[in-house]
Amino acid sequence: MKKSLKENPRQTFSHLDAKGKARMVDVSAKPDQERKAVAEGWLFCHKNTLRALREEKIAKGDVLTVAQIAGIQAAKRTSEWIPLCHPLALHHAELSFEFFAQGICITAEIRAVGKTGLEMEALTAVSAAALTLYDMCKAVDKAMVIGSIQLLKKEKK
Repeated sequence: MKKSLKENPRQTFSHLDAKGKARMVDVSAKPDQERKAVAEGWLFCHKNTLRALREEKIAKGDVLTVAQIAGIQAAKRTSEWIPLCHPLALHHAELSFEFFAQGICITAEIRAVGKTGLEMEALTAVSAAALTLYDMCKAVDKAMVIGSIQLLKKEKK
């Protein structure tokens, strides 16, 4: 019977060895599989900021395109950001932005064939895109908030 996290935290985390030391999980024996992960996050901002983004009137340029590229680049380099992540060759990375009254919902979909999941790549893509939006809009909106970053879907075939 599996012990609870409270009783023995080392049994639950695959990134810890029997002595509690950090380790990269060995996935060498796992078969390659088609994988997909989808994550989303929010940039909550003022309605005037949303209008300026839609009308491409932010002084720094095409903010959404830059944020999209930042998210794709970050997904490809996730193992450099997250210490124990495996470096993965991604086959597809797509970011989209949907406007709502309270802000922008950022969605990332990542696909690859490999031995391990893509959830960290999707979450990293959303995070980098949100940070880029924040950076490029901070001059016009000092009250922006990044939040609600979460994994929506993880699949393997």
